[in-house]
Amino acid sequence: MDWKILYSTLKTVNWLILLTLSLLSYFFMSSPWTLGVILGGLITIANFSLLQHTIKGVFSSGTIEKTVKVTIVAKYYFRLLALGVILFILITRGWVDPVGLAVGLSTVVFSIVGVGIRMAFKTTTREAI
Repeated sequence: MDWKILYSTLKTVNWLILLTLSLLSYFFMSSPWTLGVILGGLITIANFSLLQHTIKGVFSSGTIEKTVKVTIVAKYYFRLLALGVILFILITRGWVDPVGLAVGLSTVVFSIVGVGIRMAFKTTTREAI
């Protein structure tokens, strides 16, 4: 499958899962829980998009030099540090429920698993015909 199509599908599924989780938590859970789901989902979707942009930029050049590898690793650790600081602030200030935040942070994982399962079923049904 072409990466552009797969990435587009993942982006759409990310937003649909975040919307579904947010609506469910809005109607059935507390405000901090809902805010945790929403902020966790937004954080993980933004991180996934930045990671994709970084990797796409590196591999589109054709050659991977040592300086490019160092840049990728530095960006990765900077993003990880920023993510840690944001999560620390959100949790220690009591603005979000930690479990709700964890559910929101799982948005991209849910979408990758869902798209993977869908692709597996497509492959097996196509081969069976």
